[in-house]
Amino acid sequence: MFKKVLGVSALAAAIMASSPAFSADVTLRLGFVDPASSSYAMGGQKFADELEKLTNGAVKVQVLAGGTLGGEREMYEGAQMGTMDMVTVVNTVLSQFIPELVLLDQPFLFDNAEQAHAAVDGKLGELVAQKALEQGVHIIGWLESGFRDTFSKEPVKSVDDFHGLKIRTMENKMQIAAFNALGAISTPMPATEQYTALQQGTIDACENAVGNMLINRYYEVIKNVTNTRHQFTYILVGVSDRAWNKIPDEYKPMVGQAMKTAVEWQRQNLAEINANATEELKKLGVNFYEIDREALKAKVLPEVEKLRANVPQEWVDAVNEAVAAHK
Repeated sequence: MFKKVLGVSALAAAIMASSPAFSADVTLRLGFVDPASSSYAMGGQKFADELEKLTNGAVKVQVLAGGTLGGEREMYEGAQMGTMDMVTVVNTVLSQFIPELVLLDQPFLFDNAEQAHAAVDGKLGELVAQKALEQGVHIIGWLESGFRDTFSKEPVKSVDDFHGLKIRTMENKMQIAAFNALGAISTPMPATEQYTALQQGTIDACENAVGNMLINRYYEVIKNVTNTRHQFTYILVGVSDRAWNKIPDEYKPMVGQAMKTAVEWQRQNLAEINANATEELKKLGVNFYEIDREALKAKVLPEVEKLRANVPQEWVDAVNEAVAAHK
């Protein structure tokens, strides 16, 4: 006779525990620092919806935006320790944990989005994933913020117009060096302080993806955008070892499948958001300018390339191959 376990025989209990059909549902939490209305968080929700559909509800993801789970550095450290399930981190922050990733911080690394996508969808993405896995984090996808442009109070139409320009930058040595090389005065500060700093004249300019100018209402205090397209920014999605091990093996391939769908969707969504933002900003009186990017490169690259001197050649080659394939 088998002992009863909550009214079920021990044999039946053993079968239920080992069968995929009886696997307990898994719910993971995914954090974003950006608001739920951002393209990135919407991409995260697309992933959650796809994964729930593919697993028939066995694996669910709860998207928590707006910094609910903390900042990007905090979240990544939490993933390393196993106190976070799923996290997002911009590549400029992740380079603090994976020094080789400083390569992607370099301005003017890519001329078009196809090059930027090919790099992380290929060999470079594999190299980053391997390094992160050694730290206890599974990288499952690369969402993106895309190319960043320059927003300024006075028009910036040439390299000379950067001279003396006080511009807010990220806390990033590559970006700081790049704008200083153009003759600007790099002024690192948190993104949350930009609007007030522009309003009070503490800075003359800032930089970001054009959609952020509309979302954050910078157009109220500055009226000029220069299409410098100086840097391409990614937002990586990671799963902690602890959370990964909660996912039944038969569903793990579906995690990658759902993220691939979400990444493709978010890339298109971001392109539409930026295009719509450009048209809306023009209606609000914002001026858009083109600039000689080759002239910018001539000033910037000699200064920033030395900052990537310790990046392994294998990583550099992975980027160069992606760039050459999509000229």
